[in-house]
Amino acid sequence: MKIRRGRAAVTGGGYSSPARTRDATGNCICNYLGRQVRVPEVGRPAFTLRCPLATRDHGASRRLQKLNMPIMPRFISLVALAIFVEFGLITLPTSASDFANNVLSYVAGSNPANGFTNPLVALGPPERFTGEGIAPGAVTPFHPCFGANEIVSIGAGGQLTLGFDPPLRDQSNNPFGIDFIVFGNSFFTDAGFPAGVVGALAADGGIIQVTGDGVTWMTIPNTFADGLCPTMGWVDGGAYATTNGLIATDPNTPVDPAWTAALLVGKTYSELIEIYHGSAGGAGVDLASVGLTQAIAVRIMVPTGIHPNVEIDAVARVSASGNPADVDGDGLINGLDLATVLSAFGTASAAADIDHSGLVDGLDLTAILAGWST
Repeated sequence: MKIRRGRAAVTGGGYSSPARTRDATGNCICNYLGRQVRVPEVGRPAFTLRCPLATRDHGASRRLQKLNMPIMPRFISLVALAIFVEFGLITLPTSASDFANNVLSYVAGSNPANGFTNPLVALGPPERFTGEGIAPGAVTPFHPCFGANEIVSIGAGGQLTLGFDPPLRDQSNNPFGIDFIVFGNSFFTDAGFPAGVVGALAADGGIIQVTGDGVTWMTIPNTFADGLCPTMGWVDGGAYATTNGLIATDPNTPVDPAWTAALLVGKTYSELIEIYHGSAGGAGVDLASVGLTQAIAVRIMVPTGIHPNVEIDAVARVSASGNPADVDGDGLINGLDLATVLSAFGTASAAADIDHSGLVDGLDLTAILAGWST
């Protein structure tokens, strides 16, 4: 099975299940981030593990650092690289901490989609291209991802519990106050095929729950895991593009939650691009909606009974200003952020290491320059 870039590959070994015990009332619990996390048992879990996201190869970063170039040519090269990033010609690597990076529990439920029961595919970023070997095309709100190595299915009575390390935090200066985003494989029907005119929303739902302590779970109101907004992988390319675009969307930036399915009906694809405003879409969640200041895990549940299965692609953390280059979290990427990176250049400072490579280097400076705002 081919695991797309950004996913943790299953190798058949090297992953260990989290230690599971039972508390005084008989509930099944496991250790996560130093806390006892209560996980549900509905029958026998089809897959249960703790799996850190595969570590990225930072060789490119190291090679850039070792270049024996005079200061000015090196700076000019970084500026040029920043320009390429700004126009989507180069996409900066994402960090494991930008997305759910642990599978704490998975119960397939009674009716998952056959062959779509590998929860590891929900780790890492959402898909941008799908259907290789079948019907290849860019992921758009009219053409969702559908590969068995891209989405995991949850049937009636099932659940998927994903951990975040470090925890998700309620940040009032995040775009629209949104703290994390759930990506499914919902889509819009095309009222003007093949032009890409929004018709009905085809979505399966799914209850979203969060926990700050691993014991008490809070249900997010009025937001469903597989719902608004369907994923958009690229800003350019069209509703049914068969190749990757040049300008990538940002999975860590939410769509304005004021938009509803009813308000989107009749919008053209070009209007939809403007509405998404660079976001990759997904269902945005504000932790303050349930009174939490942080969450260590997100659970997607499907009730028992007669319910459609729900497919999940990814869960992403939202960064202040929608960009991790906003080092000080003030909503702007400016001289203050640049000063932080320059002062820590060549060190392992976590505060300035934007791409979490373990070293503050040229790629971190490039991220600042590419995201520069006023």
